Amino acid sequence: MINSFEKTNKRILTYVPFLICFVVLYFSNTFNFFVSLNGFLQVLLFILVVCIPAYITKRMSYVDIGWPFGLVIIGILVLLLGEGYWLRKYIIGGMYLFAGLRMGIGSLILLIKGHLNTELSRYKYQRKRWKKSGFTNIDISLQYEIMLQCFANITFLSIPAILQAFNPQEYLSVLEILGYSFWLLFFVMEHIADIQKQKFLKKAFLEKRKKQVCNIGLWKYSRHPNYFAEWMVWNSLILSSLPSFFYFKISESSLVSLGLLISILYLSIIMYNTLVYYTGAIPSEYYSLKKRPDYKEYKKKTNMFFFGKNQ
Repeated sequence: MINSFEKTNKRILTYVPFLICFVVLYFSNTFNFFVSLNGFLQVLLFILVVCIPAYITKRMSYVDIGWPFGLVIIGILVLLLGEGYWLRKYIIGGMYLFAGLRMGIGSLILLIKGHLNTELSRYKYQRKRWKKSGFTNIDISLQYEIMLQCFANITFLSIPAILQAFNPQEYLSVLEILGYSFWLLFFVMEHIADIQKQKFLKKAFLEKRKKQVCNIGLWKYSRHPNYFAEWMVWNSLILSSLPSFFYFKISESSLVSLGLLISILYLSIIMYNTLVYYTGAIPSEYYSLKKRPDYKEYKKKTNMFFFGKNQ
């Protein structure tokens, strides 16, 4: 059994990468005001939209409203404060705005329709994790998890936007064009996967086959094509931000440059772990296996995340 001191230390250590990333951004020569203002606005947003409702209702699902509107805040700050090349600034700012509004408005619709009146399954799964790890105080666990997402918005999730918003080079490199093209491709793929599943579930409901497994379209090749596409969306942003990193590497200290590079690459790891283990594939499959008898067979034939057949 993990004692109270060890459990507290374990949770504190989880915040360390986010704190290091914040320090790196803050002590750069260019980004400190942007990072400070973004940090203030993200904390304010999360307190009002997520922390308080979660404390009152004991539900974590409000994160699905908070984090995408946090991306909207980043997009707005890029457009207002970015001092770089106007075309690059508008492209990256528009990406964050569009992606954030798509997810945020979708979550607001769920809220209005009453679907957030009960905890979403991925956040129910979090409670099982807390219990298994010996965390019994629900209020503390809720706020801890919520603020972890808030810190992600302040640090790692904002890095591609910050770097590109302040890059003054008046041309787009090949890597940037590739990154923007891949972003559009995988953004559309994620949307297509969502639509395919919605149509399948609607048809299955009307035909009273609610326990059937969705294995059509993109879902034939991956059990979670939407999560894979979301991960690739962020990898595309990482790719497009590399030329800006190499530009700022010249003017920043070696320590800040190293911190920026590690932070950019670590973003891919964070998103993979989130979309597979944290709130994505693993929690989803836990409940799918319970509700859908055919899911076990589907699992044998189809890869969980990457496209292809299970070997």
